[in-house]
Amino acid sequence: MKKPTILEGRAIVIKDDNRKPIDDIDTDMIFHNKYLHITDINEMGQYAFDNLQGWETFSEMAKHGDILIVGKNFGAGSSRQQAVDCFSALGIQTIIGESFGAIYKRNAINSGMPLAIAPDIMTENLETGDIIRIDLETGEINNISKNQPLGKTNPLSKVQLDIYHAGTLFDYGRTLS
Repeated sequence: MKKPTILEGRAIVIKDDNRKPIDDIDTDMIFHNKYLHITDINEMGQYAFDNLQGWETFSEMAKHGDILIVGKNFGAGSSRQQAVDCFSALGIQTIIGESFGAIYKRNAINSGMPLAIAPDIMTENLETGDIIRIDLETGEINNISKNQPLGKTNPLSKVQLDIYHAGTLFDYGRTLS
């Protein structure tokens, strides 16, 4: 059964004290290297953003079905898979950001976590708790709570959608044989 391509959920907007999106969140801020010994994905969620000032209690506020909104260059740094898997463990549906680190983007795609690149996303009126909807095939993003468009993202490519529907890159590869 295919996964839905129209996702709706509560937004969690990663902003600083001045209500601006936080840019350049690296993989060490997402999942600190002191937790790299953890290999069970079910245990990873509790450490998400544990090393990001002001967001140390993120895992306590996150709920299954949430949609994460981030700034520019999200996930730059090392290739640690836990920086993607910690969000999957919490049930985050998708991550919408202005841009992503190249390795992070590839790791997310391979894990079946849809990333939406939205360089012009309007976060000024978007608050944590707003219900948003994103169409992974058309790229439309809307704030349902405020009945406002938030912008447009690049739609997922056919291969990205195929991997997402299959579950992971490995699952997708099995469908080809």
